Amino acid sequence: MASSKSTPDETRLNEDLDKPSTTAPGDGPADTTDPEERASSATPDKAAAAKAGHGTVNAVVPLPKRKASPRQGKDRTETYTAVRPDGSEVTVERNIETGESSVKEG
Repeated sequence: MASSKSTPDETRLNEDLDKPSTTAPGDGPADTTDPEERASSATPDKAAAAKAGHGTVNAVVPLPKRKASPRQGKDRTETYTAVRPDGSEVTVERNIETGESSVKEG
């Protein structure tokens, strides 16, 4: 009789280094559905995983959450000229803090 496993709806990092990570379909082992979560590589316990019958093992762990730091002063921006596929030049301004960009003709 086959056992029924539930498929997770989200992928989160965990501290287990002796068994595979649990991921939602289509996600990789270092993926996470939490935009605040960051991964760092770690040394897995391959022997314990093999002894337990696992073919793969988790090799990333979550880093501590970043502390929110208040933004001070003006946002940093960069401005540069780019060429469109039709050959016309535009000026691009990108906010380095937020990633927002704006394009101005000529």
